[in-house]
Amino acid sequence: METNEQKLHKIATELLLTERAYVSRLNLLDQVFYCRLLDEANRGSFPVEVVNKIFSNISSINAFHSKFLLPELEKRMQEWETTPRIGDILQKLAPFLKMYGEYVKGFDHATELVKSTMERSPQFKAVVDDIQSQKVCGSLSLQHHMLEPVQRVPRYELLLKDYLRKLPPDAPDWADAKKSLEIISTAASHSNSAIRKMEKLKKLMEVYEMLGEEEDIVNPSNELIKEGQILKLAARNTSAQERHLFLFNNMLLYCVPKFTLVGSKFTVRTRVGVDGMTVVETHNEEYPHTFQVSGKERTLELQASSEQDKEEWIKALQETIDMFQQRHETFRSAIAKDSDSPTEVSHAELGRRAPRWIRDNEVTMCMKCREPFNALTRRRHHCRACGHVVCWRCSDYKAQLEYDGGKLSKVCRDCYLLIIGCSDGEGRKRRGILEIESAEVSGNSVVCSFLQYMEKSKPWQKAWCVIPKQDPLVLYMYGAPQDVRAQATIPLLGYTVRDLPGSADLPYAFRLTQSKSVHGFAADSEELKQRWLQVIVLAVRGETLEGPDEQPDTGDEPPELRRRSEC
Repeated sequence: METNEQKLHKIATELLLTERAYVSRLNLLDQVFYCRLLDEANRGSFPVEVVNKIFSNISSINAFHSKFLLPELEKRMQEWETTPRIGDILQKLAPFLKMYGEYVKGFDHATELVKSTMERSPQFKAVVDDIQSQKVCGSLSLQHHMLEPVQRVPRYELLLKDYLRKLPPDAPDWADAKKSLEIISTAASHSNSAIRKMEKLKKLMEVYEMLGEEEDIVNPSNELIKEGQILKLAARNTSAQERHLFLFNNMLLYCVPKFTLVGSKFTVRTRVGVDGMTVVETHNEEYPHTFQVSGKERTLELQASSEQDKEEWIKALQETIDMFQQRHETFRSAIAKDSDSPTEVSHAELGRRAPRWIRDNEVTMCMKCREPFNALTRRRHHCRACGHVVCWRCSDYKAQLEYDGGKLSKVCRDCYLLIIGCSDGEGRKRRGILEIESAEVSGNSVVCSFLQYMEKSKPWQKAWCVIPKQDPLVLYMYGAPQDVRAQATIPLLGYTVRDLPGSADLPYAFRLTQSKSVHGFAADSEELKQRWLQVIVLAVRGETLEGPDEQPDTGDEPPELRRRSEC
């Protein structure tokens, strides 16, 4: 029987072996897929930025694992007899797993970009197909290899939990291992979310193909709740016909089987919306296990294969109806919450008190639909209720405003629904990383100001730059201080920061570089420049400014984390 010490050694050995295999797969992504596609893009076959968006910061992740974590684990396992512990290594290096945040957040878009680019670009497809055909790929697709980094952090979490279960609480490694698990669990939650999204998308694609590419199936807001065979009781005779149901969070698809060897398996006969749907158990002496689904579009009397199957369908349908109604009832408060910032008009005062108008020059895009303004087709308008700057499409509503003598005035859609007391409509989508409002992060930031910005050889332009406290390793860039969507973000971890010789026009300049990514910045004063450098020097090392008087160490950080791997 294995001793506890042997079990701990076995877990540590598994961590090392899986880390070696993982680094090998990272090298395949970074040094093979990424470098070959980048070389082809540099020949003009397809845009370089497409390749960079697909692979995100994979080179920084590869550098961290191959030059830091893996060597540390290999050295420790050689010294296991005298130093039987791994918690101290993970506790020291786990904060660098924050760099996975950028990769995971962009993963969904990256996989979609691979699919769309392969359809549009024969050169891109040829390179990917050639690499995938090689033995080193193991007959796996590029998208499969791209999922490896998303799955890796949850793997650390599982191994570390097992390690802690077998580690005595009084062991010297206990405190470090427990602290490591806390840090890794936070990073793993983002990865687990991305994995669930991929599984959900994969299932939607399967249903999409089974239904002959039925529209509106592959939608981020759709969730497949339950599917299965059912019998339909005919109204005009006593026969029961075989049917198939797909229950989503917003609709029930009532389908007829297609008897074909290839292609789609079902034809959608009816869509029944969950909005207004009811489900009741029925009793039929000739046909057991029956229930009835009624919706605005149609009423269906259905027969399950067993009493248990009937109960499962009724439960799934009722829970879906209840959840839909709950979202429907809270929609108004969700709108009110989003509409409160950055205006000072509360929900109760909307239309009763004149709002503070956001200035035109404080935004570069519509504060509702987030589309950029332009002088011809999308000009600026103000909502007279909340004071937000919106486009013509989002302000194409009128409501009576009490503060303006009950006169019909131009308002945005959100305010219109609130003023007339209507909660109909679709809920808001979850905000992406770029959709964080400038006013929201600027008011709780480590540092924020206007800076002149230049990327590679592009001309200098003015940008409102913010490093928020809740995301202190990321630099957000906005067109203006009140924009509701960032134009770009730069995850600072792993970058090299360098002072630049001043010029007559831009005397207070500095530069961020990582592999082929080069970002130039210039402040309005030496004091402002030093303040930015103070924060950024820490951020590129994965550290944050603890207090206003803290002075960072300005020495050079390890070169392996300063740059992406050379291709």
